[in-house]
Amino acid sequence: MSLQKHENEHIKNIIRRKLTKTELQIIAAEWSEHCSYKSSKKHLKMLPTTGPNVIVEHGYDSGVLDVGGGYVVTVHIESHNHPSAVEPFGGAATGVGGVIRDILSAGTRPIAILDGLRFGDIENDTHARWLFKNAVSGIADYGNCLGIPTIGGEVEFDECYKNYALVDVAAIGFGKKDKLIKNHASVGDLVVLIGGSTGRDGIGGSQFASDSLENEDRSAVQIPDPFIEKLIIEAVLEARNEKCINAMKDLGGGGLSCAVSEIAESLGIGIEMDVDHVHTKESGLFPDEIMTSESQERMLIITDKKKLQKLRKICDKFRIMCSTIGYVKSDKMLHVKKGTKTLALLPAEFIARAPLLDRKASKPKYLNRIKREKKIRKIPNHSKTLLRLLSSPNIASKHWVFRQYDHEVGIRTVVKPGFDASVLRLDNGKLLSAKIDGNPKHCYIDPRQGAIGCFEEACRNVVCTGANPIGMVDHLQFGNPEDPEIFWTFMESLKGLSEYAKFLRVPCVGGKVSFYNETASGPIKPTPLIGVLGIIDKTPLLPSTTNSGDYIVIIGKTKDELGGSEYFEYIHKFVGGKCPIVDFKDSKINMLSVLSLIKNKLVKSVHDCSKGGFAIALSELSIFGNIGCDINIDKLPCEKNLSFEKLLFSESHSRYLLTVDKKNIELVKQFLSKKKISFNVLGKFSGDQIKIMYKSKYAIKCTIDIAQKKYFNTLGDMLKHG
Repeated sequence: MSLQKHENEHIKNIIRRKLTKTELQIIAAEWSEHCSYKSSKKHLKMLPTTGPNVIVEHGYDSGVLDVGGGYVVTVHIESHNHPSAVEPFGGAATGVGGVIRDILSAGTRPIAILDGLRFGDIENDTHARWLFKNAVSGIADYGNCLGIPTIGGEVEFDECYKNYALVDVAAIGFGKKDKLIKNHASVGDLVVLIGGSTGRDGIGGSQFASDSLENEDRSAVQIPDPFIEKLIIEAVLEARNEKCINAMKDLGGGGLSCAVSEIAESLGIGIEMDVDHVHTKESGLFPDEIMTSESQERMLIITDKKKLQKLRKICDKFRIMCSTIGYVKSDKMLHVKKGTKTLALLPAEFIARAPLLDRKASKPKYLNRIKREKKIRKIPNHSKTLLRLLSSPNIASKHWVFRQYDHEVGIRTVVKPGFDASVLRLDNGKLLSAKIDGNPKHCYIDPRQGAIGCFEEACRNVVCTGANPIGMVDHLQFGNPEDPEIFWTFMESLKGLSEYAKFLRVPCVGGKVSFYNETASGPIKPTPLIGVLGIIDKTPLLPSTTNSGDYIVIIGKTKDELGGSEYFEYIHKFVGGKCPIVDFKDSKINMLSVLSLIKNKLVKSVHDCSKGGFAIALSELSIFGNIGCDINIDKLPCEKNLSFEKLLFSESHSRYLLTVDKKNIELVKQFLSKKKISFNVLGKFSGDQIKIMYKSKYAIKCTIDIAQKKYFNTLGDMLKHG
């Protein structure tokens, strides 16, 4: 990838000399969109990043949250989209490895993985099925080999991802606060490279990820080795305990070029290094290849001279390579040598801080075409429609995916994948709830409200476990930022996330922006993915047995908001309508009310209403509880004059379904009445059928066993047989 005209002008104005070939390669890597965030960096400042739990240190690649008792949780999210679209197994696997090293770089042990996956139409597209199956296998293989549980995730299928893949991986770490790496360096400290050997795999990966996917450059896809990564984890944690690490950074996008320049810039130091001292997979690598290779399973460590031998012994113990490649200077320069020959000599700050861009933004013309809601054909059989939605790829159970992962290794997992959020046991007696969510359909129709909705849904999911949200990470994925209409959707999404985060006082502690997600078919839909962490001080709300006679209570109002719904798009193939909008006041009071009910042990379970609307949320409760239900939808709190379809399938936010024991129902009603929020008792669990009454008649009847078969078997059958 060549430098742009304005970038060459910037170099000319600052450096005032012709750059060497190596200097140009280093800058091209660091100034790629993937590494520099040159289109988004100035705008990301609108997100709130501070809070009572947030810990900030120089050079951290992950967010750090204080969870009390002298412990911290770290979290980060990354993607490997372009590589996964070309080679899904290796691309997804190395995506896991990269985000794990981000967690490790703070000095914490990785304890969990979550994934967010996006593919094309797997019902009709064999290539989409191939990409999906192999990406899942890559994540499973790498995570299982490391012994780190994949505790949850989210999957979406949409035609806009045809011949493409979005593979997002979030990782969570845990450790003692006093064991965090306090990144610092002194003149004379040594720069050490540990882990895998540097090779030709992954060269140009950051540039590859900073352009539209027009070719399958397999040389830009890194080769994963989880066994080396496992050894690195243990070696780093032991070196941390032995105080052998002054500063540390993983090698990801841009390889040594970015890692060395970024750690030097963040610490205000200079680094002199020699490419001849880098351990390599093969002889004959050119210096530029060594500097820009993105070979995996490598960490950059700055250590005191006196600690070098101890660090080497630890690396020898775990049988990983360890090379001293340079040392720290005071001149704030990156000095790259080959023996006595100077290949590059530039200010570290100049390399690490690409000139930022002012992108133009204009409202997309397509939004004017899709807002109107056309008249939808009448559905003669709502029972069949419900079953069809339960078997749609975006709603059907993702148990086929979860079964590929080891989600219990490490014995921390308290609530397993498949429920609203997953829950991990922490050593300080508290529990951590985690969930990632996204909805490209909503974000396509209204990028701002869609992004807010993704954020609120992730919060709702952790609240359903009894957790109070304490931090979020975001991954913002869009097409070509040079297109003003696409950049407008990015800015709208960012503004929405910032607005809601400030209102809820949930800080953004990390994230990623991924542009140029386009293929020959065009750009993807705006795809922000939001991860939320929540803390449970004592006891989580664990899935419990649903008994006949238990009441079904709904919190929240259903509105005329079918736009971007699974019902519209899957059943009617209609794109448009009014996107669900989060009422901030209702959102907060409903969350707090649910948390109070859980804390006071007045509910048996809580489930949020999201994709597919009320009808799907209700069906899932019956499916998981293996029991029927009998409800009257006329009692649903809602806007006036909503049709039956809108009552069933509107995806309005801030709604929760509660399962309440009959002994507690009056207490629940009294509590919610005092809060003056929208709620009602809809009916009870009983029998073996899902029964929904509308205007004194049963409009929906379907047996639990059929609903379960549709819900649990569809995805696996689809992948086997198409």
